[in-house]
Amino acid sequence: MAARKTIFVTGGGSGIGRAIAVRFAKEGWFVGLGDIDEDGMEETDKRLPGGYSYRHPFDVTDRAAWDEALRIVARASGGRIDVVANNAGVALGGGLIEASTREIDRIVDVNLRGVIYGAQASYPWLKQTAPGSCLLNTGSAAGFYGVPGTAVYSATKFAVRGLTEALDAEWAEDGIRVRSLMPSYIDTPLLDRPPNAQQTTMMRQLVSQMGREIDPPETVAEAAWQAVHGEKLHWIVGKTARQAAFGSRWMPGRMRRRVREMAAQRRRLLEN
Repeated sequence: MAARKTIFVTGGGSGIGRAIAVRFAKEGWFVGLGDIDEDGMEETDKRLPGGYSYRHPFDVTDRAAWDEALRIVARASGGRIDVVANNAGVALGGGLIEASTREIDRIVDVNLRGVIYGAQASYPWLKQTAPGSCLLNTGSAAGFYGVPGTAVYSATKFAVRGLTEALDAEWAEDGIRVRSLMPSYIDTPLLDRPPNAQQTTMMRQLVSQMGREIDPPETVAEAAWQAVHGEKLHWIVGKTARQAAFGSRWMPGRMRRRVREMAAQRRRLLEN
C-alpha cells in the first residue's frame, strides 16, 4: 500500500501551524508536527485523526535537528514527505531602539535562519516526491512594505519573501514548488504578548486600536491548501496584506505616507 501524502508543519503547536495541520489532515494527509512547545503539539494532535500524525519536538534554529526531524517524520509516515510548511516564527514589536540584542538575535534566528535551514534540509525529501512536492514558507504582509513598530520582524519577512522567489527559480527544474503565505494580522497566541520586554500593552490591543482586522488562522490554512496545489508564488491573506501588496507595487508614494501616519498613530497610542 502506498504511503499517504505527508506534510511536515513547524510551529505546529498553535496558531497558523495548528490550522494547517488540521486542514491537511481533513484531506487524508499524514501530518508531522514540529515545535518546541510539546504541550501545544499534543493539543494539535488531539484534533487530528488517530494514527495519521506524529509529533517531534525540535528547535528550527538547529540545523542538525532539522535533518533528524525530517528523517523521523518520514519514517513514521511510511517514507515520504510531500510538503514542508516552514511556518515556525516569533514576533518582535516596538521601535528598533527599544529592542535588546537578545530579542533581535532571537527573531532573526527563528524567522530567517530557521527558515533557511528548513529549506536546505527539506530539499532532498521534496525532490524524492517531485513533481508536485512543495516548500511552503510563512511570510507576512510586513514582507511587502516595512511596518513601523516591527522593523526587525519586517526585515525577516522580506528575507523570507526573497528566499521564496529565489528557490522558486532554483528548484523549478526539480519539480519542487516553492510558495509563500503572506497574511496580515492573524488570531494567534503571538498577539497575546507584549511587543517586547520594555512594553506591557498586548499586541492584540495595539492592533485593535490601530483599526486593523484580525483574521482567523483557518483563512491561512485554506490559502496553504490552495498554495500547495496552485501556481501563484505568493498567497495573500487578509485585507491589510492585500492593501500592502497593492500599495507597495502601484502607489509607493501613498504607501510611504500611510506608514508614516501609522508610525505617528502608534506613538500617540503608546504615550496615552
